[in-house]
Amino acid sequence: MSKYNFNDHFSKTFVLAYPVMLSQLGQVLVGVADSMMVGRLGAEPLAAASLANSIFFVLLMFGIGVSMAITPLVAMADGKNKTSRIGRLFRHGFTINMVTGAMLFIVIILFSPLLKYMNQPQKVVELAIPYLAIITLSILPFMFFQTFKQFAEGLSQTKQAMYITIVCNGLNVFLNWIMIYGNLGFPALGLNGAGWATLISRVLMGIVIAYYVLKSKRYKSFNLGFKIKRFSFPMISKMLRIGVPTGFQFIFEVGAFSAAAIMMGWIGVTALAAHQIAINLASISYMMASGLSAAAMVRVGNQLGRKDIKTLREAGFTVFGMTAIFMLCAAVLFISLREFLPSLYIDDDTVIQMSASLLIIAGIFQLSDGIQVVGLGALRGMADVKVPTIVTLIAYWVIGLPLGYFFAFVLDMQEKGIWYGLLIGLTVTGFMLLYRFHSLSARLLKKV
Repeated sequence: MSKYNFNDHFSKTFVLAYPVMLSQLGQVLVGVADSMMVGRLGAEPLAAASLANSIFFVLLMFGIGVSMAITPLVAMADGKNKTSRIGRLFRHGFTINMVTGAMLFIVIILFSPLLKYMNQPQKVVELAIPYLAIITLSILPFMFFQTFKQFAEGLSQTKQAMYITIVCNGLNVFLNWIMIYGNLGFPALGLNGAGWATLISRVLMGIVIAYYVLKSKRYKSFNLGFKIKRFSFPMISKMLRIGVPTGFQFIFEVGAFSAAAIMMGWIGVTALAAHQIAINLASISYMMASGLSAAAMVRVGNQLGRKDIKTLREAGFTVFGMTAIFMLCAAVLFISLREFLPSLYIDDDTVIQMSASLLIIAGIFQLSDGIQVVGLGALRGMADVKVPTIVTLIAYWVIGLPLGYFFAFVLDMQEKGIWYGLLIGLTVTGFMLLYRFHSLSARLLKKV
């Protein structure tokens, strides 16, 4: 790749990626703010938030994965200038996403009582169950929001969702302050107050983005609407063939960290609270890297629609390079500030020191984490989801988690052993997905 081509790809990717990165940062900073504000209530509410979120986010991420099927298909259709198909993809995607949201809501509500039987501290479980019920109500408005967001991103329009997310998440933090601590005359709801704040902000996000997209002249030509005169089962099947495996990719990855949280609960409240802090901080860099992943998905999908495989490879490898630089910077920050950052959450010295030891491991796996999330996005842009799904299953559940259990409980490495297992799983995933993108795109290039 020439210097000119790299600069051109870097510029185009950055314009696409930075709004998504800021949007994702806004999302994760709400989780950070929730954890910081709940952490001031003590280790048990913080551990309860960790336990509830470990269940909730596994299934929420499956929903996000299903919704992502809209983006590469819209990007491909946009590359081919198929305007009518773009509108049909939106309407079918909306139906799929709302049905998925309803199903996930039912699953979580039915599953939540089982927290009592997961060998977790009793007080933590008592706090986690009502909080989980409240945040579960936010799944449907969130899937509603995701439909419009993924549609707009497929058309390379990423700024609008960024603005909406940042404003609504700022509202979430303000509502946290009111509802958790009982300010401005409101009752102090503690952990549950954080749940209600999340629900209100996600409802507002859905309303605002729907109003913008449906009223904007930019999207008038796509004939958007919620009525489908005739379902296209081939289109639904194609979207599900991308969305469902993508959802399982997220389940295998996020589920591994959720399983790690459950194993932390076997060690004790302190380990679970430290895990929540460290994973909360690591999620900041991960979610920003997922913004680059979204850009890779759009750019690769668009070039695939144009059948320009050379540019597809150049664009893909440019995003990998950008991600590597960003994640290495994140690694330096985590390791150098490993004792300061946890102190922003809690004033318990034992929890802070344990969190600091986990942040060293988090720093080590930053590069692998960034490469694997961008690899998933780039391959998703090529509609390649089955092999990456198998890779994530094996890397996390056959290699990473069993090794984490072995290190933690057999070799008695405790909380650090669990994270060493996650480190190995992420490294295997990153290497395999980078190789998959290289080999698959090279194969397509030979056919041109």
